[in-house]
Amino acid sequence: MEIRKVVQTDDFDAIGEIYAKSWKTAYKGIVSQSYLDKLQGSRWSSVLAESQNDAFIIVDSGKYIGTSSICAARDFEMTGWGEIISIYLLPEYFAKGYAEPLFNCAVNNLLEKGYKNIYLWVLEGNIRAQRFYEKQGFNKNGDKLPIEIAGEYLIELRYVRSFE
Repeated sequence: MEIRKVVQTDDFDAIGEIYAKSWKTAYKGIVSQSYLDKLQGSRWSSVLAESQNDAFIIVDSGKYIGTSSICAARDFEMTGWGEIISIYLLPEYFAKGYAEPLFNCAVNNLLEKGYKNIYLWVLEGNIRAQRFYEKQGFNKNGDKLPIEIAGEYLIELRYVRSFE
């Protein structure tokens, strides 16, 4: 297993498929099933290829199996914080020990950039992810963000951690 920074020569279609397949499993029962059924990796491919954010990939035996991305806080009220935008694995790699090293890579890269406080958003109904982040020392801070996916309004919860 190798975790490394995504570079322009990477296969963004394969990375996009990680997003799509992960969404279809992780958000089942949370996001509209008809929306999930139609998801394609290409929804993310071009966005990822053009992104200025740092992204990381897990490659296992030549196969892309997980990805994460980070940036400076996108929320004005969190200026000065680092943000973990995403962490996704192919579903067949869920609960097999791959998420923690990928997550640690994202956290460590933000710390190396000088951020002492890090946050992320997680969908309210995504209990598996909430438990994972709590095991990593992140906690809900009470902030909620309504978002619209496929015509439905869902709530994201902010998780935070200070490294000071």
